[in-house]
Amino acid sequence: MARAQRDEQLQTIETDVPARLDRLPFSRFHRLVIIGLGTVWILDGLEVTIVGSIAARMVEAGSGIEITASQIGLAASIYIVGACTGALLFGQLTDRFGRKKLFLLTLGVYITATVLTAFAWTPWFFYVCRFFTGAGIGGEYAAINSAIDELIPSRLRGRVDLLINGSYWLGAAFGSGASLLLLDEDLLGPSVGWRISFVMGAVLGLVILVVRRHVPESPRWLFIHGQEDEANRTVEAIEREVREETGEDLEEPHDTLKIRQRHVIPFREIAKVAFTRYPKRAVLGLALFVGQAFLYNGFTFNLGTLMSTYFGVASGFVPVFLIVYAVGNFLGPVLLGRLFDTVGRKPMISLAYLGSAVMAVVTAVLFTGLNSWTFILLLGLTFFLASSGASAAYLTVSEIFPMETRALAIAFFYAVGTGIGGIVGPLLFGRLIESGDAGALMTGFFIAAAVMALGGLAEIVFGVKAENASLESIAMPLTAEHAQDGDGGDDGDDDAQDDVGARDAEDPAARRRDREAADRIRARVVGREQRERRGLRRYRPGPGQSLYSPRMTITTPGRDERSLDRHIAAVEAVLRQRGTLTQKALAEAVGARWWGPGQLRLALREAQEEGRVRRVGRDRYAAEQDQAAAGPVGSA
Repeated sequence: MARAQRDEQLQTIETDVPARLDRLPFSRFHRLVIIGLGTVWILDGLEVTIVGSIAARMVEAGSGIEITASQIGLAASIYIVGACTGALLFGQLTDRFGRKKLFLLTLGVYITATVLTAFAWTPWFFYVCRFFTGAGIGGEYAAINSAIDELIPSRLRGRVDLLINGSYWLGAAFGSGASLLLLDEDLLGPSVGWRISFVMGAVLGLVILVVRRHVPESPRWLFIHGQEDEANRTVEAIEREVREETGEDLEEPHDTLKIRQRHVIPFREIAKVAFTRYPKRAVLGLALFVGQAFLYNGFTFNLGTLMSTYFGVASGFVPVFLIVYAVGNFLGPVLLGRLFDTVGRKPMISLAYLGSAVMAVVTAVLFTGLNSWTFILLLGLTFFLASSGASAAYLTVSEIFPMETRALAIAFFYAVGTGIGGIVGPLLFGRLIESGDAGALMTGFFIAAAVMALGGLAEIVFGVKAENASLESIAMPLTAEHAQDGDGGDDGDDDAQDDVGARDAEDPAARRRDREAADRIRARVVGREQRERRGLRRYRPGPGQSLYSPRMTITTPGRDERSLDRHIAAVEAVLRQRGTLTQKALAEAVGARWWGPGQLRLALREAQEEGRVRRVGRDRYAAEQDQAAAGPVGSA
């Protein structure tokens, strides 16, 4: 009876929640999301790196635990198995019970298991703790990536995801640096230092847990699961906070999505949609994850022994090289991340994978003539590119499947990719390094390069140009399709665009403005596509940029076109009022700091293409028709 009553409360609704979230300026709320959710990757980097660094101390006599080197290796494999298991288990629960419940639960599992690891006295207890530590981290991957993508505006989603996933290497660098102190017997005894390393991870986890409690549930998850009122209250609270911070009113959203609410979506339906309706996207996800897992786990787990075996680096000095390696990995997503939103997903992901494959081949060819520092610098350049590609693998699978399957898709591809590449890679490189044969190790480099190259080729052939597009336009939610079916279907033509401003039908002026905006956007998109066909972008492989969802009011050709239209109008209005301005002064006048990185440059470029703004001098702009008369007014 309770189930029947609950089902009766479900209905078909039309919501503007996705559009309201995507049009928000970047603010304190988004920084809270990044800190509260994204810092978990620092924990993972800390866990993997520090265990490898302190392994030599744990196997020594007097360490307080009788464990051998082979048992340490087995514990690493158990950690990976736990991560894969946790990703699959918690990924399904995340889609079913919500993002927030699970990202609190998975962090709690990690903290508890890590604290218990510090008290391990025998190998079997160490194995159990490592399994559950991995399970917590694996569950985090699914819960966190899905939550972040649903809370961060579409125009910033790529760079934010890459930055967050790249923060893994901050943890790796911190773990390597901390191990220099933890391995110093003059400071800590052999049975103390390695235990403190696990306590550090737990303390950091507790700090993150406190911050994370203030991150709300995903409004997208709420309105699909019958909690529309709560979704609206959550978005209203976010909007209120943003208004108070920016001191500006938010523009009214126009795009809407029609969905049929459901409490539970069966696993069989999720699997069918994710892996039969989108087979090319499934191949893409597997190729990206297997490639990065093979390369990363093969090198990261064996880098210390590689440096000692082939370059004679002392075990106590190995962490210094690991720090250099980690810094190169972190700089990749930081410096290249914005290009994934501006240049685009397909060219940047394929560049990252194919570029790192080329660098791996170069390193292999030069290997016998390198010393320890030249080797680690070449490896750093290789992973400068590879780290961006690896981070983009998580971004890709979190974008290209329907919302109801997002967490499970991340979990599935992470588990399969890590299970294949993350196990085969370390085993292969471990055997090759153990042989001491430089020629054999070079073969390992070539194999890793080939696997990464396959990921790059898969991106070229099957990649989706998802930059700046709403999640609902990349892959329509299942509940939106069900609502469409229940209404007798949708003809799927451009009539959906003509509904702009339907909620303001009683206001002819508002309706006219909305239609004029829609006309401008259509003309802008057509003009851009014509320019791209004439330019180098016509050689870009794969399908075109235009993305279409019958239930979204505006087609989104790879950009947030409505925000861009408002930005162009604001730029033109300020220049007409104040005359010639430098880009810096213009940015202050229009409040571009709230638009997001790169958005002012994009607006200026489009405004110039449309003849509304002209560049006068190296860094000065004026409204087109006022250019001749524009003087030094406001030209600070």
